[in-house]
Amino acid sequence: MARKESITKQMILDVAFRMAREEGLQNITARHVAERANCSTQPIFRSFQNMDDLIEGVYEKAVAFFQEYYDAYPKLEKAPFCNLGMAYIAFAREERELFRMLFVPEKQRKSLYEILNGDSENVKTEIQSAIEMGCEDPGALFMKIWIFIHGAACMSMTGDYDLSAIETRAMLESVCGSFLK
Repeated sequence: MARKESITKQMILDVAFRMAREEGLQNITARHVAERANCSTQPIFRSFQNMDDLIEGVYEKAVAFFQEYYDAYPKLEKAPFCNLGMAYIAFAREERELFRMLFVPEKQRKSLYEILNGDSENVKTEIQSAIEMGCEDPGALFMKIWIFIHGAACMSMTGDYDLSAIETRAMLESVCGSFLK
């Protein structure tokens, strides 16, 4: 009779994801994951083809985590891209290592657009909102405002951004308004 698996693939993935979230992707090694999961490296390599396969699983879990974060973030703004921007900046502040992995990576796995748009088509919804507000070139609006949003988020990730949510919201509305004209 076969022995029951006590360390599952999902358990390993969850441990590796927590490690990525706390310590960064660069600290995920088979030895470290095994140590945190209280097992040998054997269950890791029984569950995943190799470490790249595990890292890809962690990455996909991080993309889904960002989508859930964005979906749960309060949508208080009417100006296009402001809700997405507020969530993105807050994510950078609260989830530094995941933000770094997804949006400031050493190796690009998915484009910024693919991650932001997700299954919910977040960017497409924001573009439609811009069109409804009379924006003639919502793609250009997105690029202009996103430069500000990404810069603020990167500053937030590094701890160099000290504006409150109220100040950030006002700034995003102002930037959006100036580009809508």
